Amino acid sequence: MPDQKIDNLLNLAMEATPQERAKSENLNVGYDSTVKLWDVIVKYSGPESDLGGDGIQAVPLLGGYAVVTLPETEIDAYSDRQQVEFIEKPKRLYFETLQAKEASCILPVQAGANGLTGEGILVGVVDSGVDYFHPDFRNEDGSSRILRLWDQSLDGKPPRGYVTGTEYTKEEIDKALALGETEGRRLVPSRDSSGHGTAVLGIAAGNGRASGGVNRGVAYKSDLLVVKMGNARENSFPRTTELMEGIDYLIRQTVKMRRPIAINISFGNNYGSHQGDSLLETYLSNAANVGRSVICVGSGNNGNDRIHTAGQLRQGQTETVEMSIGTYETTLNLQLWKAYADEIEISIETPSGERLPTLSEKIGTQRYRAGETDLLIYYGKPGPFQVTQEIYFDFIPVETYLTSGIWKIHLHGRRIREGNYNLWLPGGNVLNPVTGFYRPIAAETLTIPSTAAKVITVGAYDSRLNAYADFSGRGGSNLSFPKPDLVAPGVNITAPTPGGAYTSVTGTSFSTPFVTGSAALLMEWGIIQRNDPFLWGEKVKAYLRRGAQPLPGFNEYPNEAVGWGKDVIIRLH
Repeated sequence: MPDQKIDNLLNLAMEATPQERAKSENLNVGYDSTVKLWDVIVKYSGPESDLGGDGIQAVPLLGGYAVVTLPETEIDAYSDRQQVEFIEKPKRLYFETLQAKEASCILPVQAGANGLTGEGILVGVVDSGVDYFHPDFRNEDGSSRILRLWDQSLDGKPPRGYVTGTEYTKEEIDKALALGETEGRRLVPSRDSSGHGTAVLGIAAGNGRASGGVNRGVAYKSDLLVVKMGNARENSFPRTTELMEGIDYLIRQTVKMRRPIAINISFGNNYGSHQGDSLLETYLSNAANVGRSVICVGSGNNGNDRIHTAGQLRQGQTETVEMSIGTYETTLNLQLWKAYADEIEISIETPSGERLPTLSEKIGTQRYRAGETDLLIYYGKPGPFQVTQEIYFDFIPVETYLTSGIWKIHLHGRRIREGNYNLWLPGGNVLNPVTGFYRPIAAETLTIPSTAAKVITVGAYDSRLNAYADFSGRGGSNLSFPKPDLVAPGVNITAPTPGGAYTSVTGTSFSTPFVTGSAALLMEWGIIQRNDPFLWGEKVKAYLRRGAQPLPGFNEYPNEAVGWGKDVIIRLH
């Protein structure tokens, strides 16, 4: 019997063979085969001292969460501990990337009577790192605006309370800057190889020194905190465990410094019910209640992709979901989420017309062979924080490639109470362009963790055309709370790039830092200038919603595409 204190994917991973796990995109995420250890997310109660043990390493996080590293052979015994409430496997994260300050009315606020610059507010990012030599992150005297830089990928001296990476102080970064590029990078070897984090931080808070102020970011006098997520592994993407530790670090730093912070997250994934109920999502909502903080998260770029479909099934009705798998597809996973109260018969038809046996509703792993594809299927139960049920399908090639063609998932309503169902394929542009649903649904394409209740969820629009960017992830009527909150410029944005130059970027990765910077300006006006000393958290969200303006083509607000409208800081008085 699968362990009900362990999430579906981790249960499936422990039941899968080493060969199946090696070929799967998801099953080995979180597992280090060289040392045979898992990183897992744990929700617990009781003292932190009870989390560790012989061969078990724990990093306690805010609010009763922890990242625990342990041997696979110890997972079942660990879940039996009384203080352990639930264990979740890490998921892979993807970049949310695919004129602007004027469109968001940032320049008038920066230049107006209030003179808002972000001074006194911290801006924090958990991302791919930063080019700390870039002039936009340095003061006029050449010193760094970065107060702390935690590079999770460099072994050395981790911050107190954490076990990986190296933390660099402003003093160490200043010393590296004074030495120049060659010698300085030996002292502080942290780099941003992708440029993603440099661009994100520059939009939120760059001072534009490399462009004479032309490409200045939003909160351009704020102090900066940077976390570079840990060793990128499969397909060069980090994990949710590293994101959680990064958020934890930023919030603990701000509490220690007694300063407000606006935090930017421009990563996401497509795995989960999208109802805000995973441990990552609930952790973010809990963390947002600590200190004077605001967390802004991009809605993702899945709005016009073919990776989501949905429907309403009635008693006795059969619906067929068609999905194409392109040639040379090496791996694929599919999630079906439904109400646990509904009883649905599920069967799969292969491209050759073979119809596999109806799935058994027994909890646990089922295996089928279909042409050149092995199917690993896990029929899950709701977790302690969910009312929805997941049926997970892992398509694994027998040799190298999956069986291409049209696959059909037949759904028959045997006993229906609610009838809603959703299916998701992986996001992050990891699939062949031909692979996808024949009847995609744009609603509920928000990436996780933008679905967390107490974050500010940011979509994108094209500020040049004053038009919605159709790649932007969308909310929907079935979500537990309305999302997104608003949209910001996310098409052809000029942003810093490693090496001291600028580049053009597109995606909700880059609309989000506009709102992060806007939140910093609002907190400066409220907290630093004493106009509203309690302006943080959900109150900042409320201010931003109130200040959002309509976009052409939308008559009702909020709506699933642009939320309350486009990002415009409200008139401050």
